Parts: sequence; C-alpha cells; structure tokens
Amino acid sequence: MKQACAVIGFGEAGSTFAASGGWLGRAKGWDKAPQRRAGVGLAGAKTGLEMAASAAEALADAPLVLSLVTADQALAAAEAYAPLLARHALWCDGNSVAPDTKRAAARAVEAAGGRYVDMAIMAPVQPAGLAVPILLSGAHAAAAMPLLRDLGFANLRVVGADVGRASAIKMIRSVMVKGLEALSDEMIAAADAAGVAEEVLASLDASSDGRPWRERVAYNRERMSTHGTRRAAEMEQAALTLRALGVAPLMTEGTVARQRAAARERLPA
Repeated sequence: MKQACAVIGFGEAGSTFAASGGWLGRAKGWDKAPQRRAGVGLAGAKTGLEMAASAAEALADAPLVLSLVTADQALAAAEAYAPLLARHALWCDGNSVAPDTKRAAARAVEAAGGRYVDMAIMAPVQPAGLAVPILLSGAHAAAAMPLLRDLGFANLRVVGADVGRASAIKMIRSVMVKGLEALSDEMIAAADAAGVAEEVLASLDASSDGRPWRERVAYNRERMSTHGTRRAAEMEQAALTLRALGVAPLMTEGTVARQRAAARERLPA
C-alpha cells in the first residue's frame, strides 16, 4: 500500500491519531527518543503506525508529514528534516508554537522544496482523536485538506492564506484556557493552606451555573500535573505571541511558572 503520511513525534498527539486512524501500512513514524521508537515498533499493529529505521526512511516517500513534536523542538524539527522531504511534500506543523516560530519553520521547509501548512490543534486529542477541531492556514492549507481527510481527520477548517494565522488563534486562546488552569491551581492551593477550601468552592458554585468547581479544579490540576511541562513550553510560545503583538504577557508568564511547577510536583522523588 502506498505511504500516505509520515508522523514526526510520537507523543500523545501522534500516538492518538495513529491509533484512531488505523494507519498501519499507510504511515511511517519517527521520534528521536529511543524509548518511543521502541514502543511504536513493538505495538505497531495496535497503534496503527509502522516505525521507520530512520527519519530519512520515514520521510522519503511521504506526500504529507505531520510534525507533532514538543513546542521547544518544533523549529529544530523543521530545520533538521526539511532536507529529507520528498519533493513538494506537505509539512503540516501541528505544534503549539508562536506565529513567528511557525513562519521560521515555513522558511526552512520551503527553502528545501517542501510545502508548509500551519496546523493548530484546538482541543485535547483525547478522547476526540481524529475528530479534534483543527485549523489550517498558509498558501498550501487547501492542498492539505483532502490528504488529511483521507487519513480520517473529520473536523478541519482553513482560516486564511497566511502562515501564523492558525497558530495565532491557538496561542491567544491558550492564554485563557491554560491561564484558568493555573489560576484554579493557585486558588485551591491557598484555600487548602487556609483551611477554607470547602467554603471557597461552595461560594464559587453559588455564583455560577456550570460544572461544580470541585470538578473543574480537579480536572485542571490533573491536566497540569500530567502535561505541565508541555503546557509550560506552549505558554512560553504564547508569551512570544503576545510580545510580538505589543502586549506584555504578565499573567501568561505566571501561567508558565505554575504549569511547570505542577509538573515538577508530580515527578517521583
């Protein structure tokens, strides 16, 4: 069967998409972390992704590439792997980074003969899988749509012809989403320390019509504990986005610190 895509980075997003789509025989994966490469190889049939022996093998015949690495590696991945792309391959950059970072990655990909697509994943990939909302932008976004649909992605929308537009929507939204997580974490830590958590949560419930605040706080703290390192890196990119727009990222930088602290607290001693 002809290779439909390559997946660079096999973390939560890459593994979830591959498993949801059943891409075995249609996709090849590569991750620079040996433990992830071994995990994919051993569970290839289950995850729906064949692990390539090298990045060059994964990319050589792929008409579409999904870059799903960590935020701090997004530009490095584009620069390192662009020379290995098949001619006119579409590089769909699904990493949570600032528009300027996406534009720098686009220059690297297109200088090597590839076609760059700004891809913003707008919600957690679990449990949504291939139904997760995705925004695309850039001159080649429309060309990527049918290939992504063929892989099973079901909730795609092109938001403009400029690289950086999709990521701007994602980054600016993250200021609120991840910021609320960090605020709830700070609030409940202080409430617990003061011995007034029940009263504070009850007061918040009384002033809102939505989900009970105990559930909201527990969910937010779990997300930060599990994904705080990755989210801190994303919010550093959000801070870069705000600075480029002339907005001082005062609250956003605080979110970076609390997300990272939550991840550290989860690590075993």
